[in-house]
Amino acid sequence: MQDEQILLNRARALDGEALAEIHNRYYGAIYRYISFRINDLHTVEDLTSEVFIRFLSALRDRHAPQNTIEGWLYGTASRVVKEQYRKQNRFELTALNESLQSQLMGPEQGVEKSMALEKLRNALSSLTEDQQHVLALRFGQGMSIREVAGLIDKSEGSIKMLQVRAVAALARQMSAGDVS
Repeated sequence: MQDEQILLNRARALDGEALAEIHNRYYGAIYRYISFRINDLHTVEDLTSEVFIRFLSALRDRHAPQNTIEGWLYGTASRVVKEQYRKQNRFELTALNESLQSQLMGPEQGVEKSMALEKLRNALSSLTEDQQHVLALRFGQGMSIREVAGLIDKSEGSIKMLQVRAVAALARQMSAGDVS
């Protein structure tokens, strides 16, 4: 924590080495967090870059984070994702899946896999913003309940409840309509 505070102080002074270290230290984690919530990898790259651009702008405008770089970056990433959802809903774009199906997979399995992924995406998008945020940090980033609680400033009990409710809602939605 003290190391992060020193790094933050250097970044406030716009020290190039400190800014590069912040980028190298946090880019992968922020990218994974956003990719857990956004399906298109090009958009994920753009949004991740946007988070770091906003960080640099905040430093220049003297609105830099006070205590934690990591918390500020995740909070900004969450807002950037929300803005992207709003933009997508305005234009109702349909993402094309350009990945190649496995050669071992027949057309039926490919269609079933695509349908299951679409159902999961729809189920995730129906969760509350807090539930999506908790799931992205817990399962997308592998953070502990304590880490997530500290990062988004909620109690550990609240994080557990958000996670339980989100997983239960996903299970209900994923099993709805299945006659297995």
